[in-house]
Amino acid sequence: MTINLTDPIFTDEDKAREHLEAIRWPDGPYCPHCGEVEKIYRLHGKSHRPGLIHCNSCEQAFTVTVGSVMERSHVPLNKWVLAYRLICSSKKGMSAHQLHRMLDVTYKTAWFMAHRVRESMNDAAPSAIGGADKVIEADETYVGGKAKNRAYKPEPKKHIVMTLVERGGKARSFHVKNATAKTLRETAVKIASRKSYLMTDENPAYTKLGREFSGHGTVNHSANEYARLGGFVHVNSAENYFSIFKRGIIGTFHHISEAHLHRYLAEFDFRYNNRAGLGVEDNERSEKAIRGSGGKRLYYQESRPTAHA
Repeated sequence: MTINLTDPIFTDEDKAREHLEAIRWPDGPYCPHCGEVEKIYRLHGKSHRPGLIHCNSCEQAFTVTVGSVMERSHVPLNKWVLAYRLICSSKKGMSAHQLHRMLDVTYKTAWFMAHRVRESMNDAAPSAIGGADKVIEADETYVGGKAKNRAYKPEPKKHIVMTLVERGGKARSFHVKNATAKTLRETAVKIASRKSYLMTDENPAYTKLGREFSGHGTVNHSANEYARLGGFVHVNSAENYFSIFKRGIIGTFHHISEAHLHRYLAEFDFRYNNRAGLGVEDNERSEKAIRGSGGKRLYYQESRPTAHA
């Protein structure tokens, strides 16, 4: 991760506003209230806040943050741009405490900003993965601490995460209620093309599901088998995703509550799906996240902190 912290978009609010406008309004500003693109003009009066635009069609005023997760935020725009860049560039995520120190904002503000950035990363209508002649790897993992790490307390509740990875492509992760064949099937078929070749471990819950795909290959992890048929049959792509996700939990966030698990999964999916291996570099990744902020709002009451991540 290389960031030029002297770049004006990270230090000057006017430059940051121009940067956001170029990303969110590539064809010029439009009214987020009514969609007007012509009968709008900028307000430059001393009593007007910077970047304010008035719409003659609906008589409403707006700025580049209206209609996005940044709406009504009092955080300077240059700090928002830097927050997006930092989170999008950190492979294992960035804690709210680290953002709090780097952005010079309160911990509560940093925590809420981080969740709003994750909301920007969330793909509300994800496209299906896989297809003819493509391979999908499916696996599940458990998120939660261990009893030996908790003095005089019972073992914490484990949360199950199922991830489907198109080999050489994108990943889709889900917080599932259990690891039964019924639940895993319902999760897999809503996002994975059954024209694909399915790869799983020896979990019998995948046996029936595998028959619905064009083919089904398994490896027996309990027998220390991790690849076979010349390395074609494996779930190493899914295991690689989990290794990055687990390092983020253990080394960066330390604890993730069940209420916010889906937001963290969206964050790690976004970075994985926009990784350098697919030709997406840090700057492009952060710009894509900023574009994803449109049409979304997240209120503090919906995401009150229950963890010190």
